[in-house]
Amino acid sequence: MLRLAIRRLASMILIMFVISVLLFLFFEGDKLNLAMRVLGQYSTMEGRLQWLEDNGYNRPLVIRYFSWLLGFITGDWNESAQFATPVFTFLLPRLANTAILGLCVFVCTVAIALVLGVLSGIAEASFRDRAITVLSVLTTSVPEFASATFLVAVFVYWLGWLPGSSSFSNGFAWNELVLPVAALVLYNFGYYTRMTRASMAEVMGSQYIRTAILKGLPYKRVIVRHALRNALIAPFTVMILQLNYLLSGVVVTEVFFAYDGYGKALYDAAMFGDVYLILAGAMVAVVVAVLSQFISDIGYTYLNPRIRFA
Repeated sequence: MLRLAIRRLASMILIMFVISVLLFLFFEGDKLNLAMRVLGQYSTMEGRLQWLEDNGYNRPLVIRYFSWLLGFITGDWNESAQFATPVFTFLLPRLANTAILGLCVFVCTVAIALVLGVLSGIAEASFRDRAITVLSVLTTSVPEFASATFLVAVFVYWLGWLPGSSSFSNGFAWNELVLPVAALVLYNFGYYTRMTRASMAEVMGSQYIRTAILKGLPYKRVIVRHALRNALIAPFTVMILQLNYLLSGVVVTEVFFAYDGYGKALYDAAMFGDVYLILAGAMVAVVVAVLSQFISDIGYTYLNPRIRFA
């Protein structure tokens, strides 16, 4: 188990290193273009050349890369041209806001998907199974911005129960989280419900489950202690990989509800052309993606003893 974890971790570090090189070359390979983006398109050529000299961009590319990589590891992510503040200081609270949103979405999505998936899988081809399948397909086919528009129309303009934005202008308020969380949960839970349902239906048809039922074990115990663990192997992997989506895939929802999070920060940086903020945000997304993959691999190994003891 430990050897497998070390191999997985080493491969993840190699992946992060390769992607960091590609991102660095893409954003900082063209020095003059970078200087123009930082100083503005109306800056003079003399000013751009002087800026490159003052900031060490005339050094060899390899030295610049490792200097940038060391700065990223230590939290020196340069300064945002749009907000005139260190990128690390600017991005950290927005990452925390997105983490709160993502945690709420993840918990709600997993809870709903597991309950509906199990209820559907243990009653294959029944009316309940078909109803849950139709609901899952319907919600998954509606994108976030469409479901967000519908939720705002109902709960903000019609019923007047919830605020229409999540800017937290008067401080943190849980009621401002309801609509963004609901929009993301509606889009995500159907896919995981269908995966859980498929895995559960397959496990329920296996011989050891039939044997447990024929031996007279309580049906609830057969489901919870025998079927559920094996049925969770495939859905668990996909659910953990959702962590990456919850960080970088919530841009539409955060912009729609004016939620001051990581996705909205990247959107604003892309619209303004804030290179350092985009580069730091991309690297954060890479780190989260690699870590979620690592957690998924270790969790899958724990759920499947055939891999753990191979």
